[in-house]
This record gives sequence, structure tokens and C-alpha cells, in this order.
Amino acid sequence: MVRGIPEAFAHVVAASQRLAGYGDSRVAVPAGSLAELTTIGEEAAPESAGLTQAKIDKIVADLECLYRSGAHPGMTFALRKGGKLVLNRAIGHARGNAPSDARDAEKVLIKPETPVCLFSASKAVTAILAHKLAEEGGIELDAPVARYWPAFGRKGKALITVRDILSHRAGIPGIELEKHERSVEKLNDWDWICDHIANSKVGRLRMVAYHAITGGFVLGEIIQRVTGKSIVDYHEEKLRKPLGMKHFTYGLPQKYRGDVAENAVAGMPVLFPIAPVVQRALIVPFNEVVTASNTDAFMDAVIPAGNIYATAEETSRFFQMLLDGGVYNGKVILKNETIHRAVKPVGYPIPDATLMIPMHYSEGMMMGGPMSLYGPFTTGAYGHLGFMNILGWADPKRDISCALLVTGKAILGPHLVPWMKLLATIGTQTK
Repeated sequence: MVRGIPEAFAHVVAASQRLAGYGDSRVAVPAGSLAELTTIGEEAAPESAGLTQAKIDKIVADLECLYRSGAHPGMTFALRKGGKLVLNRAIGHARGNAPSDARDAEKVLIKPETPVCLFSASKAVTAILAHKLAEEGGIELDAPVARYWPAFGRKGKALITVRDILSHRAGIPGIELEKHERSVEKLNDWDWICDHIANSKVGRLRMVAYHAITGGFVLGEIIQRVTGKSIVDYHEEKLRKPLGMKHFTYGLPQKYRGDVAENAVAGMPVLFPIAPVVQRALIVPFNEVVTASNTDAFMDAVIPAGNIYATAEETSRFFQMLLDGGVYNGKVILKNETIHRAVKPVGYPIPDATLMIPMHYSEGMMMGGPMSLYGPFTTGAYGHLGFMNILGWADPKRDISCALLVTGKAILGPHLVPWMKLLATIGTQTK
């Protein structure tokens, strides 16, 4: 039986491993204590946030359970309660212990200060930048995108609004590319991507379909055309610098690449019928995305929907600012009404035509619910998922802001049970 997996699920886990050969794609995990693999950053006393050490210990136990699933070479986690950073720790390795690494590879511990790629959790940040520009009067969310980017209005896209882009209802969930054009390196060519988006035909307008890549470039292009600044510079001015971030950047500067956590393929193989769904969303096959994410080309790129690098603490800090009504260290970064608009649910949970599962969006966030990404009974929570089990979120009812950053890229496998259990435990222990 896999350590840390509830007894009731043990036979399911074992069967899945036998069928997929999962044993060969698991991270090497020690049978005993994880103390030597755990690094603890600065943390406030649980009592300062109205919690107890016993509650914290339960969350940590489930965090360790998730690591023991073998799906993630490294993971970092941050939890704020009432604004107090009560958990800020890392387990595992930044590199050297991936399933594909040689046994004698140099192993480097992951630490709370290690930058990790947020992938699609970056969308929450880019969306807030668009809302900030609307707050400043630069754009109107109900205006057509073509008002700010005329070429975008081609081929039936003239009626698509900024609000449609933010809520994944614009009808352009994917980029129309020839087979030979489908490479992650193409994402580093901003003008090339934007030209392809402008020349794409609209699908079914107002149908909910996750815009994995396109929406971020559209918002970024709008920001650049309206402000005359790159999205990098606008982000630096409006969010990153005011929040005092070390990282939290689109891409990663060369000087920090020796510290970055590498991503790794883990878990069960991504096969039909999941593989086509993943490739449709990500442009290229699953394994190629993971490999490319560790390259200089990816870290050089600016991909508004998918390559902000940050620590778990920084990600939690961003969501805490939203939870605090746009205020950080006494400074107003966003108006409270701007945040209210950004996290207000749009419509109802319905099947997403890209992800093929029910989803509920706001204008930029993935929303919580009775059963959601953020655990049971999390109606009112908001945040975003990142490739594949990365999460950043805020839960106003519990007064928490959290970030779980993991480096293993696995869709199916025995990690799913402890992942869901951890989220449930966070919810129950922070009420």
C-alpha cells in the first residue's frame, strides 16, 4: 500500500499503478520522517491567527501525505489566516529527484524562497491587471476588444468584449495553428501569436470554454496598446513593486535560474481520451510542455496566461491583498469595488467545452462552491488552478489566503486523493 493514502483507496491506487506502470514514474520518497526534506520559513504562531498547533499539525500531516504520493519532486505551501503567515514551508527537491533523473544526480532541496512557475495560476494576476486598467479608466470591460486592438475584430470577432475574454466566453479558446507551428518556442514571439489570434475565426461566442493561452495574450495586448507600456512594465508598476515582491515576474531573470524549481512528468501516462483534450488546451503534447518549461526559451518568454514565477508566500500575499480589499501595508493597490467586480461569479457552474468538466468563473478567477478546487463548502472562495495541481486562492469565509505550488506534472494517479484531502483539511481546520 502507498504510504499516506487512506485504506479505502489503497486497492484503487495499487490497480492504477499496475495498469500504468506508475511505480517507475514516482518520486523517491523516504519511508521515515520527512524532516530532512522539509524547510520551514518564517511563520507566525498559530495562536496569533486564532488557530491551534494541533490544527496546523493536521494540515502539515496532509501536506506530507501529498508528498508521499510520489507525484511531486518538490512542493511549497503558504497559508495566511487573518493576514498572519502561519505556514510557509517546502518539502522535497527543486531538482535532482524527478522520476527521470539518474539516481546519482545532485539533489537540491526546494525551499520556501524557491521560485516556481505558476503556469495558469498566472491568469489571476493578468486578469487583475486588466481590472486595474479599467479602474483607472483606460478600458471599459463591456467595450469590444477591437476598440483597443482593431485587427482583433477580423473574422467575426468584432463583438467580443473584454469581459468575454476575462470570463472565458469569447469563443477563441485555442489558437489556429498548423502542425509544424505547434511548439512552445512560438509562445516567445509576441507579435506572431497576436497576429494568429487576430486572424483566428470566432467559435461559439458566449459559450464557456477555457482559454488556456489566448485570453492572456489578448489582455496583454490591450494593456500594451492602451498604456504604451509592456505588460511586464505595467505589472511592475501596479502590482509587483507595490507588493514588495522579489519574484512574481513574467518569465524569470537569468540571475535566478540557478534557483528555480524544475518541473517533471510524473503520474500515470496521459493517454486517450485525456491526451487530445490536454493538447487542444496547451497547443502541444503534455510531455513537451513540461520539458519546454525548464528551458531558457520559456523563462525568457512573456506568457500572460502561464509563466509567472513566484514563491508560495508571494502568491499567498497577492491573494491576501485581494482579501484585504486591495490594501497592502497601508497602501491602496486596488479599489475594493474593483476586487468585488473581479471575483463576482458570472453565470452558474456549467460544463466547460475545453476542459470537459463543470466550471464556474468570475471575470478572471475560478470560483469555489459546495464542492470545488478549494475543497468542500468553499462557496465564495476564488483563485486559480495551475498546471496541473498548483493552486492559489483566497477564502473570505475562512479569512485565509493560500498557495500550493508543486513541480510534478500529473493528471491522474494516487496523488489526487491526498490532494483533495489536504484541501478539505485546510477548510475544516481554518474555520
